[in-house]
Amino acid sequence: MRYDKLVRDKIISIIEAKGEKAVWHTATDQEYRDKLIAKLAEEAGEFAADPSKEELADIFEVITAILADQGWTLEEVIALQKEKREKRGGFESRIILEES
Repeated sequence: MRYDKLVRDKIISIIEAKGEKAVWHTATDQEYRDKLIAKLAEEAGEFAADPSKEELADIFEVITAILADQGWTLEEVIALQKEKREKRGGFESRIILEES
């Protein structure tokens, strides 16, 4: 089966432990960034289909990989989140804009 997607670090060992053959390569920097974005979309879709803590944890794993790749910290992102919340609000009021 053809995948062409980013997988977790231990997946190759898991496949080979089953006696199966895995064909793989190490991503270039740009390929890694592209695949992280694709993985984030994939995991968000899985969360939409099954809104569970497990699926949310998968999204967070991708987010932490993006943070590390970009050299950003979680604290920096949280500070930006707070700044945006102060300027534009959050989602607590559950407002649905119907027209503008």
